Amino acid sequence: MALDYKIIGNRIKIARIKKHLTQENLAEQLDVSIAFLSRVERGTIEVSLKRLSQLCELLEVTEGEILNGTSTASKQYLNDDLFYLLKDCPAEKNKLIYDIAKLIKEH
Repeated sequence: MALDYKIIGNRIKIARIKKHLTQENLAEQLDVSIAFLSRVERGTIEVSLKRLSQLCELLEVTEGEILNGTSTASKQYLNDDLFYLLKDCPAEKNKLIYDIAKLIKEH
């Protein structure tokens, strides 16, 4: 399974925002440049496991949450990921995705 660094980056960004940290604040705590952290959040750079562990510790989330999304037992499972996936889609595609999801839920 290949890692999707854009999704991982989005999860890191969401966790940072939930902690009310700016990129500058978090970059300073990690002792990295703001540009590096920005590239991590955009998924244009592969974050090492060591750096991921540091990020997770500072953001108070588990590596599993960042790599796999929220716990499957959570009512919020994939909500943030779906939001970011759909936010730039045109309305007609969002409607189609909604209709498909509704059908799946009903069956």
